[in-house]
Amino acid sequence: MNLLARIQRPLGFMTLLWLGVGLWMVFQAPLDFQQGNSVRILYAHVTSAKMSLFCYILLTITSITYLIKKSETADIISEATVPVGAAFTAVTLASGSIWGKPMWGTWWAWDARLTSMLVLLIIYMGLMALRSSLDEPLKAARATAILAIIGAVDLPIIHYSVVWWRTLHQPASFGGSSGNPSIGGDLLPPLLVMAIAFIFLGAYLVVVKAQEIAALRKLEALDIERMEQDD
Repeated sequence: MNLLARIQRPLGFMTLLWLGVGLWMVFQAPLDFQQGNSVRILYAHVTSAKMSLFCYILLTITSITYLIKKSETADIISEATVPVGAAFTAVTLASGSIWGKPMWGTWWAWDARLTSMLVLLIIYMGLMALRSSLDEPLKAARATAILAIIGAVDLPIIHYSVVWWRTLHQPASFGGSSGNPSIGGDLLPPLLVMAIAFIFLGAYLVVVKAQEIAALRKLEALDIERMEQDD
């Protein structure tokens, strides 16, 4: 936790810097000939979608680490990552709906990519509900770690949904079947900068949340110790 405290301020500075540059580039970028001004939504939508997956990858890694090593630090990072990942997933779905209305003519379609992202949000919410429903910390940590690992099966479904099924959703902006971004020209640099900015933002939010969780656990431990001494 000391390491997290040391990197919080630099992460916050880098987040503001990259977000500032990224937003400036987004509003300087030309309009898309088909999407018009709606293309600007994709700079938040695509980057949020990637961060929702990155958060779950981190969650899976820390969950496995906790089950193997019983590391409290791994469990704290796992707990901190869940609400951050849920927030990015919610932004992804909301921004996708806003973009979809003028492009598809509807706020929502039961598209394979959209549906699998909705499942991811449900998994995130389920993890938070499961942890809060269990009073015993060790049992809660183990149960959420197991559920998180099982839920990771949704990640390849999300990533390859536009390849495996015919969907309304556009091809992957990064890491598609060709390995090249599907967004190019003057629209690509702002997307790359925003992707970096959102990575810093996600890392910063996880660090802040992890420190909050660690502090709360220390307070709870002190309260338990004080009650035992009073008895």
